[in-house]
Amino acid sequence: MGTHNLLLALGTTTYLEVISVDPQAAPIARARWFGLDHVQPDSSPRLAAWVASTSDIAGAATPEIGEVETMRRDLHTWQMAVRSDGALPLGGAAPLLIQRTPGADPVAALPKHDLRLERLLIRHPDPTRVLALLHRLQLHERPAVAVELGSACSLVAEIQTPSGLRRLGEA
Repeated sequence: MGTHNLLLALGTTTYLEVISVDPQAAPIARARWFGLDHVQPDSSPRLAAWVASTSDIAGAATPEIGEVETMRRDLHTWQMAVRSDGALPLGGAAPLLIQRTPGADPVAALPKHDLRLERLLIRHPDPTRVLALLHRLQLHERPAVAVELGSACSLVAEIQTPSGLRRLGEA
């Protein structure tokens, strides 16, 4: 996808991934994931998307979420549902879906920090639509995911740190 990334563990099963276009990468013949082709050089960093793991990506993926593609980076291979236009499902309110190779756990290889994701708050102009999709994906009962009405789509990650609760993604 012509990107590079940096990962930070937020507990035993969750991580934050900072991803951006890699200016050193060879050109690619498709739209990049996470809507990266539409990010302007002077854009502020933002919490733009989230990814949920599934054990049945073929059964969960829809055109709204994306087509299942096999991805590779270094020695890792996984399947991910990605829209062909690179756009984020529901503007970032819906997750991108990933199915990892059994035994592949990126969090296990990351340095441990005293950080933990407490909650992902999703604000969206149509929270009923978001909740319906999360219900279909069986993600609606996750206590760490909350959906509420917002004038535009936005994500806020509430992270417990040694210095208390911090909110990432809120202006």
